[in-house]
Amino acid sequence: MNKHFLGDTAVLLGRSLRHISRSPDTIITTAVMPIAFMLLFVYVFGGAIETGADSYVNYLLPGILLITIASGISYTAFRLFLDMQGGIFERFQSMPIARPAVLWAHVLTSLVANVISLVVVVLVALAMGFRSGAGVLAWLAVAGILILFTLALTWIAVIPGLSAKSADGASAFSYPLIFLPFISSAFVPTGTMPGPVRAFAEHQPVTSIVNAIRDLFTSQPVGADLWTALAWCVGILVVAYLFATMSYRRRIS
Repeated sequence: MNKHFLGDTAVLLGRSLRHISRSPDTIITTAVMPIAFMLLFVYVFGGAIETGADSYVNYLLPGILLITIASGISYTAFRLFLDMQGGIFERFQSMPIARPAVLWAHVLTSLVANVISLVVVVLVALAMGFRSGAGVLAWLAVAGILILFTLALTWIAVIPGLSAKSADGASAFSYPLIFLPFISSAFVPTGTMPGPVRAFAEHQPVTSIVNAIRDLFTSQPVGADLWTALAWCVGILVVAYLFATMSYRRRIS
């Protein structure tokens, strides 16, 4: 069964990746908005923002990477919605295909597309002056956090992809996720925020994830932020996966 599932997932993943390769504009569009935010905040607002960091682009990049992921997963919901409306799921049901493979193919496609977008954003940040003294292990830790965060948000995206009534509705859910980093430590230290906003910013998942990545980039002791970030990512992933699979079972039953 596992072999059957893995083989079916690989075939369907190839199908989804071919769709992306034929329309690379989706990846370009995903990366454009975070890059625009990075350019705006570094070159327009950066001089007026005091963060204590030597370079504002170094301070800003972790939050921009999370915005890149939040922007990219909207396409997962959109593509999944189009497959549902196009009747492809019904055709797959009439074939000897492992049912979970259909969802996992979309999730892994999202992961591949987001990794490409993240690499593009990091390259632009390097051109803008981003520098890191992090070693190989620290970069691998950053990659692991970003992959885990991508999987967590992608499984959230599966839910509206399966349940939305329109294509706009399927992708619009990502807007709050895109703007969540603005109420965190991604752009400014939370200590500069008024009381209630600061309390929310310090206890939402983006802040701990951003702080963990930032400490890894600067070779600083990560401390509790790393474990808090991992706990948030794993918790969101498990809950989103359970709700997504329940929604999928209802749709195909």
